[in-house]
Amino acid sequence: MIELSNIDVSYDRMQVIWDVSLELSEEDTVVSLVGPNGAGKSTLMKTMSGLHPVDSGSVTLWGDDVADLDPGEIVQHGFVLVSEERNLFGEMSVRENLEMGAYRQRDDIDARIEQMYDRFPILEERSEQRAGSLSGGEQQMLAIARGLMSEPKILALDEPSEGLAPQITDRVFEIIDEISDETTILLVEQHVDKALDLADRAYLLENGQIVHEDTGQGMLESDHVKDAYL
Repeated sequence: MIELSNIDVSYDRMQVIWDVSLELSEEDTVVSLVGPNGAGKSTLMKTMSGLHPVDSGSVTLWGDDVADLDPGEIVQHGFVLVSEERNLFGEMSVRENLEMGAYRQRDDIDARIEQMYDRFPILEERSEQRAGSLSGGEQQMLAIARGLMSEPKILALDEPSEGLAPQITDRVFEIIDEISDETTILLVEQHVDKALDLADRAYLLENGQIVHEDTGQGMLESDHVKDAYL
């Protein structure tokens, strides 16, 4: 579905990603990308989504080279990023934010909004409320729902539990588990144990390089991962 092959990425002439290769297949439900802060996990996600260019190497979606496409075109190819910042339109209503998530795919938009309300009932209750007035957990649910409005084949979630209370974090992970039955999830998450528990496969990124690949369970049992991240 998506493949990174030997990519290098730089910020302000400083290289931050080194010769990284990874892939997600249609058989994957959740693939977790773990590692310390500053390892380059968010940069990789932004690179996949067209928000940051590659210096070398290739990014392909379903066999098409997408390294030079803009983010909107990559969304049309079926890859959607829900970033750590959420990037909601704070002055717009919940419903209007959902509509913006389908701006490139307007067919059956009302039906898709109803699907989001079925999955996230609190969003239907808050339908006409400004997104900026929602709680942190509600905003995260809205960000995920907006990402799903374009019916992606891969949904990338960058730190979905950031700043959330433990009870809300648990609910967010339940939602991710539910979504993964229909959509492949690429997950970056500070709660490494939760991320690996959900994952079919996982990659460990350190200092801008993939240093280990395993199943989620195998990564959980790794002595290095236990000592450094659990």
